Amino acid sequence: MISTWSEWKRYPRAMRGENIEAPIGPGIYEVRYAGTGALHSFGAVDNVAQALSMLQVTAKSWFGRRDSVAAPDLEYRTCATSSKADAKTAAERMIGRRETYLSGAA
Repeated sequence: MISTWSEWKRYPRAMRGENIEAPIGPGIYEVRYAGTGALHSFGAVDNVAQALSMLQVTAKSWFGRRDSVAAPDLEYRTCATSSKADAKTAAERMIGRRETYLSGAA
């Protein structure tokens, strides 16, 4: 069973104490650049919250410290599913639709 997509949310910045709001279970996530809408990452996973929290979205300086100035402005949305198999099926369907749209637009 596939639920609907959440609204787009600003990707949290840990240094500001912000948190990710996502299902702790199987589903799909999509992360995009807020300014352009270009895709940053997309996936069908067992645990959406964990996958989003593990994304590398901050830049690091040569000295190993995070450089908050270079961090991109991202936003994300999620879609919960009943199983990872359902998530993969829905993701493949979305990828197929996106490819069809882009080939028709070219």
